[in-house]
Amino acid sequence: MTSDAGTDRLEKLSSAGVSIWLDDLSRERIESGNLAELVKDKHVVGVTTNPTIFAAAVADGERYDDQVAGLTRGGATVEDVILELTTDDVRNACDELTDVSHATGGKDGRVSIEVAPTLAFDTEGTIESAQQLWRKVDRQNLLIKIPATDEGLPAITQTLGEGISVNVTLIFGLERYEAVMDAYLAGLEQAHRNGWDLAQLHSVASFFVSRVDSEVDKRLEEIGTDEALALRGKAAVANARLAFEKYEEVFSGDRFAALAEHGALPQRPLWASTGVKNPDYDDTMYVADLVTSGVVNTMPEKTMDAFADHGVVTGDTVRGTYDDARRVFEALAEQGIGYDEVITALEKEGVDKFVASWHELTETVEKQMESSKS
Repeated sequence: MTSDAGTDRLEKLSSAGVSIWLDDLSRERIESGNLAELVKDKHVVGVTTNPTIFAAAVADGERYDDQVAGLTRGGATVEDVILELTTDDVRNACDELTDVSHATGGKDGRVSIEVAPTLAFDTEGTIESAQQLWRKVDRQNLLIKIPATDEGLPAITQTLGEGISVNVTLIFGLERYEAVMDAYLAGLEQAHRNGWDLAQLHSVASFFVSRVDSEVDKRLEEIGTDEALALRGKAAVANARLAFEKYEEVFSGDRFAALAEHGALPQRPLWASTGVKNPDYDDTMYVADLVTSGVVNTMPEKTMDAFADHGVVTGDTVRGTYDDARRVFEALAEQGIGYDEVITALEKEGVDKFVASWHELTETVEKQMESSKS
């Protein structure tokens, strides 16, 4: 497969209305020119990050050593070092994507950074962290990632109300997604009252995909019948498609229309966790089966390369699929698999992984700080 053919496949995906974002960031990618190459050659128009990504970057890259050593000598805490390392990388990535941001009116060219995951159940702490990160990075094409926990929802509203663009993360279920969209609209209403230009506020809602199949497939395999096993690999795409149906309903409604008159933009669905975990499945399925205009797909580079090599764009694979998607969940219910139970398990696991990733980053940076003293 030639690189031109691979670029062509990604170009078709982009032309179908899918914004291709890279789910990875490191200082190596920025300083080596790799990120610029991905923007130029692979239609990458955004970047998402998380603490696990930063932990891997710090552990594997010597480019952080001097900064860690200098901060450590200056008496910085591990939290101080994490803040400096991550915001420097994100700021530089924002600068790398400035031209994309300008070319797309701010819709793309976005880089996301998470609030500290240990604040997942702390509304005020999340708001303060969002404000600190926004000030520290100081770039208009930044998105602050806030989890869609019960405590995160009011933080999303207030953060938007203060003119800060938001990436809502850890969305697994339809009811939670509706609450996220409500929090977004409330944030826009608050921002309008506060005098912010709504056209400058951007948001995406990160709806997690592959983990749904992982959880449902595990339950289907425990049942083990032919009927149960035939349903493997179907729940995640069906769930995301029904989320898009909810998106269409909300953003064609009167409440958003009133905000749109003042320049408000829809909160775009972002397909997250799109790397395929089951080797028996097509490694591009969470891209190819979720193609529709007005969405973001944030991919690990491995998934992006797979799509460049053999991904197929067959047109819109989301709109008009909703009845079939509902039938998937009806069939799962007949097997005794309840939707609410699955989503509750995923939400708990999601927050646990969210917090664990922060501890991973903290431990990695602590080791680097100790090494710098020797």
